[in-house]
Amino acid sequence: MGIRTIVFPRSPKMCHPRAMKAVIQRVSRASVEVGTHVVGSIGPGLLVYLGLEKGDGPLDLEWVGTKILGLRCFEDEAGKMNLDLGDRGLLVVSQFTLAGDLRRGRRPGFDAALPVEDARAWWPEVVAWFRERHPQVATGEFQAQMTVISANEGPATFWLDSKSR
Repeated sequence: MGIRTIVFPRSPKMCHPRAMKAVIQRVSRASVEVGTHVVGSIGPGLLVYLGLEKGDGPLDLEWVGTKILGLRCFEDEAGKMNLDLGDRGLLVVSQFTLAGDLRRGRRPGFDAALPVEDARAWWPEVVAWFRERHPQVATGEFQAQMTVISANEGPATFWLDSKSR
């Protein structure tokens, strides 16, 4: 019996489908500064870096957002990750570099990122989605040079993308 060779498609669309991406960190505190001003801060809760890509839409936001708000990554009395965000803080930061493609060379490509005009128009809706569903939401400042300061608790860091559903 011979070895069969499987050829996978080379199309980036086939190999790396577009997805809304999130890096989620459980934190004891986190803040975002623009210049010398703190524009968003939380105590215990989740720091979410959210990357918007071409093709993302309301269904992606609904799936990713629901996963984030329901993520059971906080410890219960027995020390098990069994509790969701509850009334803890949520700091959501726009992070277009999550769409970076590192497959070629040493310089990331951002062709998959949602164009800045579209992302700027959609970002307030993303923030509003979270604010409608959670009592304590802070954000960074869209397209600003931000300094994000966090104390990752655990550490506990999770990766999520809407195309993995």
